Amino acid sequence: MTPETALELRAWHLPEPMSWWPPAPGWWLVAGVLLLMIWLLWRGWQQRQRRASTRQALRELAALHAQFQVDGDGRRFAVEVSQLLRRVALTRWPAPQVAGLSGRAWLEFLDASGGEFMDSTAGQVLRHAAYRADAVPAADAERLHQAAREWIRKAHPTALFQREKM
Repeated sequence: MTPETALELRAWHLPEPMSWWPPAPGWWLVAGVLLLMIWLLWRGWQQRQRRASTRQALRELAALHAQFQVDGDGRRFAVEVSQLLRRVALTRWPAPQVAGLSGRAWLEFLDASGGEFMDSTAGQVLRHAAYRADAVPAADAERLHQAAREWIRKAHPTALFQREKM
C-alpha cells in the first residue's frame, strides 16, 4: 500500500442504531396478550362484583320477606321492595336512566330489563302500595316477592340492550 492509497481509506464506521419504532412483531404479540389479560381480569372483576351485589340484594329481599312473614304488613313490604329494586337498578344502570322513573315508566323499565311487572299483580302492588290505605293481601305480597327475586337475578344492562334490539 502506498501512502497515496492509504489516505483514500476510510475509518471504520458503525451501522445506524436501530430505531425503537416500529417494534418487532414479537413486541406487538406481547402487547396484545397483555391487553387481553387486562381485559379478562377486568371482566372477571365486573362479574364478581355483579354476583356479590346480586347476593346482597337477594339477602336483603329475604330479610324483608322474613319480616313480612312475622308482622304481615304487606304495604310496608311492598314499599321496601320497591326501594330495594330501585337501589339495585341504580347500581346496574346509569342514574339518569333510572332515577326519574316512576309509575308506569318504572314498571316498563322493570319489564324491559328482565322482569314481568307491567300486567301482573306484582306490578300493580308495586305501583300502588305506597298510596293504599288498606293492607296489601298476603298473596299479592308473595307474588311481588317472587317477581322481585326473579328480576334481581336476571336484571342486567345487557338484558335491556338485547330486548331493545328485538
